[in-house]
Amino acid sequence: MTALRSWEGLLFAVLILIYAVNAWNSPVFLTVGNQINMFQLSVEKIIVALVMTFVIINGEIDLSIASVMGLAACAFGWMVQQGAPAGGAVAIALAIGFLCGAFNALFIVGFGIPSLVVTLATMIAFRGFARVLVEDRGISDFPDWFDALGQKGLIGPVPLAMVLFAVFAVLAYLILQRTAFGRKVYFIGANRAVAEFSGLEVRAVKARIFIASGVISALAGLLFAARVGAVRGDIANGFELDVITMVLLGGVSIFGGTGTMSGTILAILIVLALRNGMALENITGHIQTGVLGILLILSVMVPIIRETGTRLIARVR
Repeated sequence: MTALRSWEGLLFAVLILIYAVNAWNSPVFLTVGNQINMFQLSVEKIIVALVMTFVIINGEIDLSIASVMGLAACAFGWMVQQGAPAGGAVAIALAIGFLCGAFNALFIVGFGIPSLVVTLATMIAFRGFARVLVEDRGISDFPDWFDALGQKGLIGPVPLAMVLFAVFAVLAYLILQRTAFGRKVYFIGANRAVAEFSGLEVRAVKARIFIASGVISALAGLLFAARVGAVRGDIANGFELDVITMVLLGGVSIFGGTGTMSGTILAILIVLALRNGMALENITGHIQTGVLGILLILSVMVPIIRETGTRLIARVR
C-alpha cells in the first residue's frame, strides 16, 4: 500500500494502463520491433532527460539543451563537410558541448544570474551559431560507420543509443540515489543558503551538473545526426519541451529538492507509450504536442497534488 501511495506507484499504475489500452487498440504495439521503434524515435530526448533530472532537483533549469544538441550536430556536419576526419569531429563536437555547459555555469555560478535567464539566452545564441554553420542547407554523406551507430543494431536489433540510455539510466540512478554527490544535489536544491552555510561546495556541484548537461546534450545531438543521417540548423528544435515534461511528470519539483530518477524513468516510459499509441492510431503530431503540453501543466502541479494527497491520507488515518 505504501508504494501505491507514492507518486512512482501512481506512475507505474498509469504506465500499465497505457500499455494495456495501446495493446488492446493495436496488435502491433507489443511487438519487439514496435517497442524498439518507440524508444529509437525519442532516444536522444530520454538520454538528456536523465541529466535534466539532476539540473532540476538541484533547483536550476537548462533551456539550452536542444540548442546544444543542434550546435554539436551542426558543428560535426560542417567539419566533416570541410574534410575533417569524422572521429576527430565527434571529439570536437563533444568538446563544444563541454564548453557550452561551462559557459552556462560561468554566468549561473560565477555571476549569480538565474539559470532561467542564462539558458534562455544561450538557447537562442547556440541555435544561432548552429544556423550560421549550416545556413539553410542540410548536410549529409557522413561515413558509413557513423550512420551505422544510429541506424543499425548494436546488440541484435537494439541500436547503440538505446544501449547507452540503459547504461546511463543505471549510472544516473546510482549517482543520484546512492552517492554523496547525489545527496548534495538534493540538499542544495532544497535550500541553497543552508547548504552554503553547511560548507558544501555549492558552486562546484552546480558547475559539474551544467557541464554534464552540455556534454550529454552534445552526445545526444550526435546520436540524432547518426540516426537521421543528416543535420540542419533546426535539428532538435523544441526538444526541451519533451525533456522537461518527462522530468516534471516523474515527480521532480520545479522548485528543486525533491524527485527521484526512478520517477523520471517511469515518466519517460509513459510519454513514449503515449506518443507511440497515438501514432499507431494515426493521431497527428500537432495533437501529440498538445497532449504533451497538457502533461507539462499537470507536471508542474505534481508538488501540489502530492501534498494534497499526503494530507488526505493523514486525515484518513
